[in-house]
Amino acid sequence: MRAAVVIAVLGTCVWAMAQDKTTSQNTQAGQTQPGQTQTAPAPAAPAGKRPPQAKTQPEFNDYKAAMSLTDAANTEKAADDFATKYPDSELRVMLYKTAMQRYQQANNADKMMEMAQKALTYDPDDPEALIGVAQVLAERTRDTDLDKDQRLAEAKKDAERALSTIDTDVPSSGYPPEQLAAYKGFLRSNAYAVLGAIASDNKNWPDAETNLRKSIDAFPQQPDAVAVLRLAVALDMQNKFPEALKYANQAVDLTKDHADSPAGKAARAEQDRLTKLNSGTAPGQSTPTKN
Repeated sequence: MRAAVVIAVLGTCVWAMAQDKTTSQNTQAGQTQPGQTQTAPAPAAPAGKRPPQAKTQPEFNDYKAAMSLTDAANTEKAADDFATKYPDSELRVMLYKTAMQRYQQANNADKMMEMAQKALTYDPDDPEALIGVAQVLAERTRDTDLDKDQRLAEAKKDAERALSTIDTDVPSSGYPPEQLAAYKGFLRSNAYAVLGAIASDNKNWPDAETNLRKSIDAFPQQPDAVAVLRLAVALDMQNKFPEALKYANQAVDLTKDHADSPAGKAARAEQDRLTKLNSGTAPGQSTPTKN
């Protein structure tokens, strides 16, 4: 859900920037817009990567039509068709990231990673696509996988790379500051969550604790329930029971509308374990009764 909120905000911003580009081109060509007068050129934008832009109005119209699709498979096809029709368009990466998001919402991890990898062919430093690949690798790698170490190493590398490109690859101008800050915080939160998950899988509890705290702190307005639960477990495994219970309680609260989901059930089991430990009762034992 928190992903959808940020996606919706930034999708609107990119559309606006693409439209501004085509309007700017018309104005520069001498076609003054209705109600406007010829003015001196605007000051140069602040240094940093600029947003992707359409070169023509038809390109922008086709992009907007593709972005309006909500079905994952249809969005993927529209992205493929757009990339074929506009082989040098800067907006191709945006469409494949949108397809990635649609597949994520549909819980199709394989296609989500495929779309992220396509986006990376156009921008190998795109932090959102890097995190998309890292998330799938971290979440779907099993202890029995022969290439487990290779997959987790790739996930770690991609998440760390994303953390270093959030400030260099995300456009630094053209977006409302509060929305840009929220987007960057959201990306950092997800990247640190991946690193925390990998450390947890490796039973490196101190490293897991550090990264999961960073994940929660990076986007505190919408904490991720799984990251909060993993932090509770990391603290539990270090015998930090009172603080672990605090985060287990938070994970239970964050999953209250999905108590029967895997995360909801795990949060409640961890809460029960820690409640007993904090009350002096070992898990699996009943609380002594007073005579």
